Amino acid sequence: MTSNYNLPPTVEMPIFLRRMKFIFQPFQYLEQNAQLYGDTFSLPQKDGSSTVYFGQPEALQQIFTADPKSLETGRGSRILRFLVGDNSVLLLHGDRHQRQRKLLTPPFHGDRMRAYGMTICEIAQQVSDEWQTEKPFNIRESMQEITLSVILRAVFGLDEGNRLQKIRLKISSLLDYLSSPLLSAGMFFPVLQKDWGSWSPWGRVLYLRQQIDDLIYDLIEQRRAESNPNREDILSLMMSARYEDGGEMSNQELRDELMTLLFAGHETTASALTWAFYWVDYLPEVREKLLKEINDLGENAEPNLVAKLPYLTAVCQETLRIYPIVPSATPRIASCSMEIGGYTLPKGTWIIPSIYLAHYREEVYSQPQQFKPERFLERQFSPYEFFPFGGGNRRCIGLAFAMHEMKLVLATILSQYEVSRIDKRPLKPVRRGLTLATPAGMKMVAKPIKKVANTPVAV
Repeated sequence: MTSNYNLPPTVEMPIFLRRMKFIFQPFQYLEQNAQLYGDTFSLPQKDGSSTVYFGQPEALQQIFTADPKSLETGRGSRILRFLVGDNSVLLLHGDRHQRQRKLLTPPFHGDRMRAYGMTICEIAQQVSDEWQTEKPFNIRESMQEITLSVILRAVFGLDEGNRLQKIRLKISSLLDYLSSPLLSAGMFFPVLQKDWGSWSPWGRVLYLRQQIDDLIYDLIEQRRAESNPNREDILSLMMSARYEDGGEMSNQELRDELMTLLFAGHETTASALTWAFYWVDYLPEVREKLLKEINDLGENAEPNLVAKLPYLTAVCQETLRIYPIVPSATPRIASCSMEIGGYTLPKGTWIIPSIYLAHYREEVYSQPQQFKPERFLERQFSPYEFFPFGGGNRRCIGLAFAMHEMKLVLATILSQYEVSRIDKRPLKPVRRGLTLATPAGMKMVAKPIKKVANTPVAV
């Protein structure tokens, strides 16, 4: 680096140790660096470049509104290439990214998205009805079952049958396998990504991925042959969509986007819902306010009305603020020398918009360590202060769908069950693959609620 560049304070720590802390203690790693260097700091890399973390709203605004040509984005997500493929909207950059994003966005907004409301409620009801009163169950597994069923029905158009069960089984197997500590580390250390056959750790990942690919390609071919114009699942909508030149998505493009939706929209929402149930149980006053709001709406309320409840929305927002499922937004790489947040960064600098650091700024969120949904009722936060789904032209296209799903699942279950943890000790996030989640063994019990004179009472 030349003296012309003005980089933020540099983290003094060996690269290997730094990486291990990032993998196994991600939030503590960010907190320690912020305490020592502030919420803007740089990490030197082996090739002489730097990675710079930003948590200030002013700097984040500069990043999210910058000319896309000055910041390369697709390369920052290459760690996901083995899973989602080269055509995923997550890995594309520039015109190709905008072209694909424009094609994928419509099904996740407006009437299309709201049409899935009843489906979400039905699936949440079916899964929670399987709970046995007072018998401990793994809440995360239940949330994964719900979110995977929603994805398979809304995105793939699968309601039942052998193909549905095969895809469900293979996806669950791959996700559980990737969440192990060894495979979590393997994603960040390419040297561990060696295929020594299906018996080896990474070979097993590739074997499971290939099985899922075969099922997805079979489904695409069947759907093309079927050619049913009345289907409203997202796969069918993507197949009927056309680029500006009149072209359609290839089978490979469809596969890559389906895998993207599967793994970006299933795991993340399941983790967020698990945290929401944790906080609702951990803070009884939150549960009481939430139940009152849901109850005041009356029984059999339309899903779209439920999704508009302000306190329910605030609970979901605060859940995503306090423990964001992904601690940072999509990395950007400077395509030229540029100034951000008062620092001059050379070409090739990796720029990390830190969701976690932004969500814990005292200047923005008073008592940021406290779970306080009311903060979202008292003021509206800018997209540079609250951005759990990323920002700028890389903001998650499934944002509205994920929030809609979270609210409807919570309302459906909490209106009928009091869900509480067995072990009441506070929990901290742990790494689960590329995301951060509750510890795997978190158990809860459910008691049906009996409503007496419009007041819910656990029985």
